[in-house]
Amino acid sequence: MSQSMYVPLDLPIDFEAFYLAHQEAFHAYAEVHFGTRAAAEEVIHEVFLEIHAGWTELLGSGHVEQGAWAIVRRAVRDRLESEGRAPAFIINGPIAQALAATKDRLERMQSTTGLYEAIAELPNRQFEVIVLRYLLGYPTSRVAWFMGIDERTVGHHLRRGKERLRVKLGLPDDRKKPKHKQKGE
Repeated sequence: MSQSMYVPLDLPIDFEAFYLAHQEAFHAYAEVHFGTRAAAEEVIHEVFLEIHAGWTELLGSGHVEQGAWAIVRRAVRDRLESEGRAPAFIINGPIAQALAATKDRLERMQSTTGLYEAIAELPNRQFEVIVLRYLLGYPTSRVAWFMGIDERTVGHHLRRGKERLRVKLGLPDDRKKPKHKQKGE
């Protein structure tokens, strides 16, 4: 082994803090897509190199989390496209356990394949909050923090995403409807 492996990198302290705060979520997001920790680590390593290279500009933008997540999404999407494959959560069935725990409607479905495909077709923000909240199990507050948006905005994207999934999968609308009084009541 070379001595250079033991030389600490001269990284800005704010970048180190960002890395420590985000690397778990970035790796988890990538692993859900690739199906292996090794592939996730490889891609997220490249992501952090890119984030570090543009760190000053990213800080200056005022939207560090959004910018970093955009890099993660692009890197994951590019890798999947270069390999010519769909995300692992579409291909692999074990994710059904996590979804079943968070979405009781899955019990009504005969096949979860349509669900995974429908999730993959959601608009970016809805897709991200659904994956982070339901597939990876992060609480809404943590999803908001990761994405750099308000918790109410996460809730909005979750509601819109779940509604799109309900319509796409042909599930019944079981939301509470206002009761109208009959004449004479």
